[in-house]
Amino acid sequence: MFIEQPPFFYRLLFPGAVWRIPRPEKCVYLTFDDGPIPEVTPWVLDVLDKYGIRATFFMVGDNVRKHPDIFRMVVERGHHLGNHTFNHIQGLRYLTRNYLRNVEKAADIIPSHLFRPPHGHMRLPQTWMLRHHYRIVMWDVVTRDYNASLTPGQVLENVKRYTRNGSIIVFHDSLKAEKNLRPVLPLAIEWLLAEGYQFQLIE
Repeated sequence: MFIEQPPFFYRLLFPGAVWRIPRPEKCVYLTFDDGPIPEVTPWVLDVLDKYGIRATFFMVGDNVRKHPDIFRMVVERGHHLGNHTFNHIQGLRYLTRNYLRNVEKAADIIPSHLFRPPHGHMRLPQTWMLRHHYRIVMWDVVTRDYNASLTPGQVLENVKRYTRNGSIIVFHDSLKAEKNLRPVLPLAIEWLLAEGYQFQLIE
């Protein structure tokens, strides 16, 4: 459960970050990390179009640089963008000034006030500095679609078990997650709709 739905004490390590956004009506916030890439992102967009859903894509700057056409596709279809650093780096492994420099390099090509740290790790000074310029968006449910040792059924069960009103749900439009993402995403959306959840965008 620690990974799939971070406990309260872990959330306290990131003051000011958004983990969940409950509303009077049942709602969830669908997010995708690590794209855009041509092998997966267009397929994700087609699935979202099929169900009339918009999501928030936390993009890696270098992927945007390499695939500007896919980036434009996400924007043109009405989805929101978030900064996920330029090189998908972990804050704990970098000096604060170098980490912030990488974030700002991504910001040069990803126009967004939303930020999500790769792997969910940052040093406290990095958190404090970034919160002055970004809304730091974490998550309430990690599907773990990236984990090759999990089956699609187990990934789907993570969605069913941990989702609640206001959950920010993380999938990945990446090659690493593709094996689980393709069978699970449509089923997860259908289950969420059947449970009465509305899909909202993170502002």
